[in-house]
Amino acid sequence: MFSMPGGSEWLIILIIVMVIFGGKKIPELMGGLGKGIKSFKKAMNEPDAIDVTPDKREEIDADPAEGKKKDS
Repeated sequence: MFSMPGGSEWLIILIIVMVIFGGKKIPELMGGLGKGIKSFKKAMNEPDAIDVTPDKREEIDADPAEGKKKDS
């Protein structure tokens, strides 16, 4: 089916990328790509955290009139 590009194919791809993005923009793009890969790997290695703390909003929303003083 498809195989990995060889030397001449990589050269053509590099030339096309240089034409599209320009020489000054490529380091910024590669830096962003590297940061994205680094954060993805970090997220994959972290254990899944499950939040089991009760939601305080439920207690507050249960009776919103309670605790408020009416000015009459």
